[in-house]
Amino acid sequence: MERKVLTDLSGPNAASVHDRLSQAGFRRSHTIAYAPVCMDCRACKPMRLPVARFQPSRTQQRIWKRHQDIKVTITAPIPTQEQFVLFQAYQESRHTNGDMAHMSWQEYADLISSTPVETVVMEFRSTTDQLVCVSLVDVMSDGLSAVYTFYDTSTPADSWGTFSILWLRQLAEQRGYLHLYLGYYVPGSQKMAYKAKFQPAEIFQGGHWGPLTIPG
Repeated sequence: MERKVLTDLSGPNAASVHDRLSQAGFRRSHTIAYAPVCMDCRACKPMRLPVARFQPSRTQQRIWKRHQDIKVTITAPIPTQEQFVLFQAYQESRHTNGDMAHMSWQEYADLISSTPVETVVMEFRSTTDQLVCVSLVDVMSDGLSAVYTFYDTSTPADSWGTFSILWLRQLAEQRGYLHLYLGYYVPGSQKMAYKAKFQPAEIFQGGHWGPLTIPG
């Protein structure tokens, strides 16, 4: 059974509290910061990239070069119907049985706009102005935190999820940030395996951040 510890982020010190909790392995959802505290399981590992030391793999370099004509717009966290259509298609393709699979428009709107901290939306568009990827991102004192990303899954070879992380890492570097927070990594999870391909990376365990090591 999944268990979480929750903390309300509302109030005048929301940004600083969010920073401290994120640096201690918490994640944000709406106005809540949470961390898993399951009884006999510690599989969920908070993960971040040290921006300056990141080294893209050859595959990641090819993905990056392939999409240099993509236009990325940074907007306020305001939901749109265009985003919602892409969000629904993504859920239907990748997370049919997930908690978000049957979100209503209002629930989606709350996901995007209900935030007590500085939050932005990154819209990725093709040369034909098609919306292919959306990233909801929190801006922290030491980095960027990718809260949620969804994208067009009809062309898997385009690897929009990987490209969005590469783009956010570059933005973080340009802004002088130290880290890009990527949520939880679960060793052995097929859905999470892509995160281990970003190296070097760090995970939070035992009360501190340390290197993520991949067996083999």
